[in-house]
Amino acid sequence: MGLSWRKGGYRGGLFVLAVVFGWCLGSVRCFGQSQDSEFTFLLQAGKSECFFQTAAKNGTMEVEYQVIAGAGMDVDFTIISPTNIRLIIESRRSDGVHVVEPTEEGDYQICFDNSFSRFSEKMVFFEIIIEGQGGDVGGDEEWAGLEEPDGSLLEYKLEDIRESMESLHRRLERSRQMQTVLRAFEARDRNLLEDNLWRVSFWSCASVLVMLCVAFTQVYTVRKLFDDRRRVYT
Repeated sequence: MGLSWRKGGYRGGLFVLAVVFGWCLGSVRCFGQSQDSEFTFLLQAGKSECFFQTAAKNGTMEVEYQVIAGAGMDVDFTIISPTNIRLIIESRRSDGVHVVEPTEEGDYQICFDNSFSRFSEKMVFFEIIIEGQGGDVGGDEEWAGLEEPDGSLLEYKLEDIRESMESLHRRLERSRQMQTVLRAFEARDRNLLEDNLWRVSFWSCASVLVMLCVAFTQVYTVRKLFDDRRRVYT
């Protein structure tokens, strides 16, 4: 009896682990593909660039951008709705965060303008976060189709596992977004420091050259003052 009970418990444990492992493999399809996107591009001097983002109705769209390189570190920023209405207009800003809620169904235009600068190109990073639409389509049906095994040794219900996995997924996505933003900040600060280092080094060398020229000029002038070539007869 004891041996048969152990075999039965061992098989039951393997069955539960197999079911949980199957849920984990299917979690990617349950959560759906993330619609968040991020991009870094070079905005030429005197040019403008527009990007299109598809949104569903009654969702949320968050747009964050930063100018990470270029003289002035600023661009003009505009968000245009699918009905061609300018929702957000900013002039000569280095960064910004904007939320569009609720969204309309269609394609939003996200535009960056550098036409006010004739010589300096800008490197721009932006990130788009889409929430409350299309990401979890089909997830409820797939989870509902799974039957909870009877006599589970782990004493977990299907709903508890689902909530835990969804919470972990949201936190991991938020962590990834924060790390991306921090990397953009780091790139902007590094470019600014390198630019300042070049300026400081250039003007330091120029100052040293000016000081040397002034020193040689002073020495030459003083020597000329004491240089008396007149002959003295005794």
